[in-house]
Amino acid sequence: MSSRPVPSLMAVFAHPDDESLFAGGVLARHTAAGARTAVVTATWTPDTRRGAELTEALRILGAGEPRMLGYADAKVPQSALGSPRLIEAPLDESVGRLVTHIRQFRPEIVVTHDAYGGITGHPDHVHTHRVTTLAVQAAGLERLYPQAGAPWQPSALYLATHPHSALDALSELIRAGKAMNTVPDEWITATVDVSPWLKQKWAAVLAHRSEVERGAAPGRLAGFPAAVRERILATEWYIRHDPAPSRPVSSGPPRTELTA
Repeated sequence: MSSRPVPSLMAVFAHPDDESLFAGGVLARHTAAGARTAVVTATWTPDTRRGAELTEALRILGAGEPRMLGYADAKVPQSALGSPRLIEAPLDESVGRLVTHIRQFRPEIVVTHDAYGGITGHPDHVHTHRVTTLAVQAAGLERLYPQAGAPWQPSALYLATHPHSALDALSELIRAGKAMNTVPDEWITATVDVSPWLKQKWAAVLAHRSEVERGAAPGRLAGFPAAVRERILATEWYIRHDPAPSRPVSSGPPRTELTA
């Protein structure tokens, strides 16, 4: 752990449970170090079961109350009754909603899905990546979305991802016949050992009980021995993007933390 102040962090993910699976360790780590953390979820609504489960997961991670964009899951229309699916909503509207959250919270770091939409490539993950990338840029531009508040430019955008070298560990998680989207190891700019926060991360994953019950990723993980779960969950990988670079990012081996 660096002696530098830990930067504030906002995670933006597509569904309830994505925040715990892909960035739960980093969220817990930043919270434990005294940093402000928040989570924006693109789909589902607070009045659903999954919305309530998200509230519990964020309590465990110390990430505040849910911030939800209110769109429907691409595969579950009842996740946000009366609202369009995220992937069909007007892009300008979706970006504007997220810009509002960024300007209200004013994070130094934003974390979201990579361009592949993570190992599964879920269409909501892919689209959340697009929306977040645009919103991080737009949030710092005063003439864009003036109704969303005073401009704020995050220092860095980190994409949660998995390197090719993680394939062996991930193979037990992905169902047979499913493609796994990983990236070249040299693309990774932060490899974070979150094992000290693994108990907290796992508790947050288990808070998404409906996903455990239906045998989605949390449910499959629950069926593994603890050693297998640890191999899958104890490391988080990120690719850094600088929305408004003011200094070069140092070369060399990947960092072990997210920096602003």
